[in-house]
Amino acid sequence: MPWHFAAEQNQAAAEHAANAAAQAWREQARRAGPEGRASAKPGTRRAQPNLKARSRKADRVKRQSKSQRTAAEFIPPGASLDEVRRAAAGCKACDLWKLGTQTVFGEGARHAKVMFIGEQPGDKEDLAGKPFVGPAGAVLDKALAAAGISREDIYVTNAVKHFKWEPRGKRRIHKKPNALEVAACRPWLDREIELTQPEVVVVMGATAAQALLGRQFKVTQQRGRLLDSNLAPHVIATVHPSSILRAPDDETRHAEMASFIDDLRVVARAMKQRTRRAA
Repeated sequence: MPWHFAAEQNQAAAEHAANAAAQAWREQARRAGPEGRASAKPGTRRAQPNLKARSRKADRVKRQSKSQRTAAEFIPPGASLDEVRRAAAGCKACDLWKLGTQTVFGEGARHAKVMFIGEQPGDKEDLAGKPFVGPAGAVLDKALAAAGISREDIYVTNAVKHFKWEPRGKRRIHKKPNALEVAACRPWLDREIELTQPEVVVVMGATAAQALLGRQFKVTQQRGRLLDSNLAPHVIATVHPSSILRAPDDETRHAEMASFIDDLRVVARAMKQRTRRAA
């Protein structure tokens, strides 16, 4: 995908997010009704909900969203993967660069057969500057080994390249990136896919899946299936390995891990099919 097409795709994603935000504000204003009116003393005129003010706020959110910077302006035309990685180190397309220690770009084989895409780097990844080197990365490595996939054959990256977090005591706790932050970062991901040209793309978790496959996509309903997409010859969705770590007990954790490995076995079979066809 040429870089300018990626920029156009990203702009469309940003406008979609803007329209959704504006619609949410208007819906909230519509539902305000009597409950949204301020109480008044007897004999006085009851205050009406300020629907016009809410509508103006929705429009303002939409205008801000449309003017949102994206990473497209930071990507040199015709740049190699290494050049794009170096350019990403200075990305300030959204405010997450103020939170993260550094940009965490994708890593792996230059022409990897499989690209795994998660949500965003975690605490360990933010400090190391490498994707999937923390607890979730350990779960991924274990599942890859069980499915017969070598990490040397894959490329791992995230939909968002900076760690978004909030403080909780002395800890930095993951905070989900919003639609505008995902859209701002999208050109980096598009460029990674274009330059790596994987045969299989694996989207892990709702954020990555909805960023690439549409906001209505449900991982829980469509995981482990080969999906039609222009991202790659094969696209598969599965859970993010961090969700396995959050399982409430050992029994659930083992069951979730088994399901995750089953999904990766679908990936392994797709890789073998592509290899046989190439031969």
